Amino acid sequence: MLENSFQKELLEAGCDEAGRGCLAGPVFAAAVILPPDFAHPLLNDSKQMSARNRDLLRKIICREAVAWAVQAVEAARIDEINILNASFEGMSLAVAQLAPQPQFLAIDGNRFRTGLDVPYRCIVKGDGKYADIAAASVLAKTFRDEYMLKIDAEYPMYGWARNKGYPTREHRLAIHRYGLSPHHRVTFNHEIDQLELFPL
Repeated sequence: MLENSFQKELLEAGCDEAGRGCLAGPVFAAAVILPPDFAHPLLNDSKQMSARNRDLLRKIICREAVAWAVQAVEAARIDEINILNASFEGMSLAVAQLAPQPQFLAIDGNRFRTGLDVPYRCIVKGDGKYADIAAASVLAKTFRDEYMLKIDAEYPMYGWARNKGYPTREHRLAIHRYGLSPHHRVTFNHEIDQLELFPL
């Protein structure tokens, strides 16, 4: 069972993102404030959960969280400011939507920058340690997957319903054949011979 939060003194929001390594679609970021007594045996890093369990936990988190928010940063913005900064921007925008506003942020990863006047701590693999970060990872992942299914209906040739925009061989071959869509990140490497990264 995960720890509920990184610290107990201040009202904490866990923050995470999904889709950094994709060739297409937005990066999605989420921020979640959980009740101090929240726990669920299935909650974990979203990459370690089945799609069915992620969908189940999404409903529970949205119902029981003190506050939650999800923010998408589009491909054009990613190309403009790079994927790392887009991830930071998405998390900051998600936090800004929370009511009540948190007094502390627990950030998944080893780096973060924000214009928000809120103290934070970066925690490597935090989504496998703290429930509020894991909850944010579940929301970011499920909202992003839902979005990729939606745009797959517009551009079925890329197989986004299956690969969710990650650089699988199928996806790279489709780009080679059909070119880039308006949802692709043009600054990312789309070549077929690049190392393939498969979604977990």
